Amino acid sequence: MAEKIAILVDSGSDLPENLRRKYGIWTMNLRIIYGKEVYEDGTDITAQTVYSRFPQQIPKTSTPNLMEVKETVEKIRQKGYRKLIAICISSGLSGTFNTVKTALREYTDMETFVFDSKSISMGTGIFALWTAKAIEKGMSFSEITAALLHKQNDSKVYYYMDTLDYLRAGGRIGKVTGLIGKVLGIKPIISCNEEGIYYTVSLLRGKKSGIQRLLEILKKHCPRGNIWLALMNGDAAKEADNVRRQLPKILPNAKLIVNKAITASLAVHTGPGLIGVCMFCAD
Repeated sequence: MAEKIAILVDSGSDLPENLRRKYGIWTMNLRIIYGKEVYEDGTDITAQTVYSRFPQQIPKTSTPNLMEVKETVEKIRQKGYRKLIAICISSGLSGTFNTVKTALREYTDMETFVFDSKSISMGTGIFALWTAKAIEKGMSFSEITAALLHKQNDSKVYYYMDTLDYLRAGGRIGKVTGLIGKVLGIKPIISCNEEGIYYTVSLLRGKKSGIQRLLEILKKHCPRGNIWLALMNGDAAKEADNVRRQLPKILPNAKLIVNKAITASLAVHTGPGLIGVCMFCAD
């Protein structure tokens, strides 16, 4: 019989609602802030709303605070859970990991594990999905947590970005080359490094070249084995559909398990025109 293990993520993990409901995954919402206007990510604001207010209004985002994390954990406890795995977006991009880790230290009567995915969006969410399936298969808490540490580098996400303006405005530029893209109109492909910080993978001139290069990178770096894919877009549904049609040709043994628009909190920092693909070795 499968152990009773709760999975906790924040909305920056970008897991689709149908999968969160199917596997009972608990979610803490980030917030999008326009001055005195505060919205809950994925609840009362969409990415499309954020895009519609660009470029005149660029909001800020905030992570769940210590009290909010504790309130969520209490709800989990009330449902009878005494084992909890929290899957967090990269500590190099967000404070969620440290906040959750601090909050869970107080729950000495629970077995807890906080995992720093060193990634973002479905690069994080796909770990939560794997964890849910592992619980379903009957893996124990200790087996799953040990496996997650071993799988740290099994998730890789690449983003084609139409602009770096919003990444720069939000202070998330990391090791991404910003000035070149601004001056020359060059389009970047970025990813997260081993520290979970954005870096430049490639720089190209023009959207068509950028998306073609993204596909080449995916083909070159796709690992062997049971590969899951997640396709994300930020106000670029048409371009994402074009990528979707090409994925079976370049990655014939991979399975597309998620295809979605990114959540509002991610739209804030990436702007319109984003295409992202996550590759995950599910073995």
